[in-house]
Amino acid sequence: MLTAAEIRREFPILDQEVNGHPLVYLDSAATSQKPAQVIEAVNDYYRRYNSNVHRGVHTLGSLATDGYEGAREKVRRFIHASSMEEIVFLRGTTTAINLVASSYGRDNVGEGDEIVITPMEHHSNIIPWQQLAKAKGAVLKYIPLQEDGSISMEDVRSTITNKTKIVAVMHVSNVLGTVNPVKEITETAHAHGAAMLVDGAQSVPHMKVDVQDIGADFYAFSGHKMCGPTGIGVLYGKKKLLKNMEPVEFGGEMIDFVDWYDATWKELPWKFEGGTPVIAGAIGLGAAIDFLEGIGLDAIEAHEEKLAAYALDQMRQMDGVTVYGPEKRAGIVTFNADDVHPHDLATVLDAEGVAVRAGHHCAQPLMKWLDVTATARASFYLYNTEEDVDTFVSSLRTAKEYFGDVFG
Repeated sequence: MLTAAEIRREFPILDQEVNGHPLVYLDSAATSQKPAQVIEAVNDYYRRYNSNVHRGVHTLGSLATDGYEGAREKVRRFIHASSMEEIVFLRGTTTAINLVASSYGRDNVGEGDEIVITPMEHHSNIIPWQQLAKAKGAVLKYIPLQEDGSISMEDVRSTITNKTKIVAVMHVSNVLGTVNPVKEITETAHAHGAAMLVDGAQSVPHMKVDVQDIGADFYAFSGHKMCGPTGIGVLYGKKKLLKNMEPVEFGGEMIDFVDWYDATWKELPWKFEGGTPVIAGAIGLGAAIDFLEGIGLDAIEAHEEKLAAYALDQMRQMDGVTVYGPEKRAGIVTFNADDVHPHDLATVLDAEGVAVRAGHHCAQPLMKWLDVTATARASFYLYNTEEDVDTFVSSLRTAKEYFGDVFG
């Protein structure tokens, strides 16, 4: 396997200085950087065979369709779906969750029914269910969190009832790094007749995911967090459920036949892909999958966990730094420094060339649970090294000393 330093060289954007320092990019939970082969795949589409898909019989149209549908097959294999009909290309995780809420939720949730989520969810996996609950007179319930930000199956079993129609849980927390037991939660949901949706935005890029083993009815993720382009994402759905769901966007591409006063839809998965799709994005996502598989998801996961543990070990030796989340976590370290606002902290780190995220991370209910208004977050990926962690920790010490001198 390539070393992290060798992998880093595959990412052109990382070969630069920021504010006079070599760039240390620790914001991959927000969006990952793109390797050269993904950039080249997108560039090749636009330079050599740019055309719309599914519509024309000319050579460029055939090449574009082959590239687009070939990417769908790569996604199917990557997450171990049983059929390409279960892979719907959309703009991202947000659009995928909204589709399920607006289509499946609209038809299967009624007054007094329950929708179950957790306090750690990204806003994209909260607001669609809030809106559905309001529209249908349903009850939105939260599985409690343990003190360290993990979930206990005892709480899962006590929260999900026979009134529950939908359970929606993120696989990995974008704030705490918590890896949720989504397979066991799915089994509990199904035992009560509820459908299970998993937000996989922070899991698919970093670990092996087998949707058939997990058993979830829906699984959503985004391309831009897994070395792919922005604007492309995936909804996996079980074929028997997708077949009975109605589209929520209507127009070209998704129709079979249109008459004066009625229309019929294409078969799966195209009935959910109205309009010209994100062709270049799908092709780029396919190239990203090739890249990740070439390195190996097991190796990527182990590397990130090692970096997170290395960072945690050093940060816990620093006075006045609070780290949030469980001991066993994915490659995410979220923290605060005493008496320093996370935005100020991130600004000083940026001056040292270190890019971290600061804010509520689209998880305001979780911030309320943590009793903070915001946090700083360092998130690691396959191109980060122990030297990156050392630079980050050194810059964090510099920031603490700076604010200590100013406000001390």
